[in-house]
Amino acid sequence: MKPKSSLTVVAVIVAAVAGWLVLRPLFEPAKAGDPAAATPQGGAAPPPLVQVELAAPVVRPYMLELRGRTKAIRSVVVRSETAGDVAATPILQGTFVRAGTILCRLAVDARAAALAQAKADLESKQLQMQASRTLAARGFRSATQVLTDAAARDSAAAAVRQAQVALDQVDIRAPFDGVFDHRDAEVGAYLAPGQSCGTLIEIDPILVVGDVPETDVAKVRVGAAASAQLVSGDTIEGRVRFVAHDADPQTRTYRVEITVPNPGDAIRSGLSADVRIEAGVGPAHLVPASALVLDARGRQGLRFVGADGKVAFAPIKVLEETPRGLWVSGLAGRVRVITVGQDYVSSGQSVRVSAG
Repeated sequence: MKPKSSLTVVAVIVAAVAGWLVLRPLFEPAKAGDPAAATPQGGAAPPPLVQVELAAPVVRPYMLELRGRTKAIRSVVVRSETAGDVAATPILQGTFVRAGTILCRLAVDARAAALAQAKADLESKQLQMQASRTLAARGFRSATQVLTDAAARDSAAAAVRQAQVALDQVDIRAPFDGVFDHRDAEVGAYLAPGQSCGTLIEIDPILVVGDVPETDVAKVRVGAAASAQLVSGDTIEGRVRFVAHDADPQTRTYRVEITVPNPGDAIRSGLSADVRIEAGVGPAHLVPASALVLDARGRQGLRFVGADGKVAFAPIKVLEETPRGLWVSGLAGRVRVITVGQDYVSSGQSVRVSAG
């Protein structure tokens, strides 16, 4: 009998709770702010309530952002012009050198002897030509013979110049001021004509290069101001010197080069950088980042309240992120941007505005 009594008690309690839930609305007064209480019986619900923030246009430079990297303005593989064994490598890798500095020196071998022989032959031909002129003046030598001796003298002079060039070519020199970044030849190695002594790079000024999408390349102009934040955290500034006119066939992007002063070669080639390029000026609005929404087409934008009290949507482009909010383009004039409730209203819907 006790189990039946317990079940009876439980059933009574459940019935009492259910009855209270059903009859409670009849005995309690409607709470303030309750949409059901605020709606007259048989009337329409009031428009939803949203908060707005007034955004006014400000003329600001538009910035184009892209990923880039630093790059030497010139990079040359310095090659041998003649054949020979490497006799000396006087410059260490990574050393700054001036134009004309010897980077590698080949063994002289017989080149000095060849030059001395050419000079001796020139002296002989010079004396022979002078004797021919003297004899011709006395009538003992024809004019043709004098011209022949003069031609022989000129040929000997050319041989001297040729031997001198061959001797000078044993010294492989820097063609410009820069950093001897990599040495390819060691003492004792044999270099044939065209083989590398090493690589010389110029990094003052240095380039920052990047790729601009085809949708934005028309906004970039040669001479435009630009800045780049390096992976080290340092920010450098320069100007655009080149914008490609032919797109990369794989990425459909256009190469952009920015020249940046680099005194003391402090910035190395090959560093990653976040690049910002000025792309004209125009109106921009400062809005909270939380106000951004996506429309049914997946476009990023803002919902705002028009003069007629209805919601409208404007696609926007983020120009710059700041601690105060986002600078965006795409809005016109002074706009009441919806900052609270923007996710629960749609375009064309009437709303009530509460000052944020």
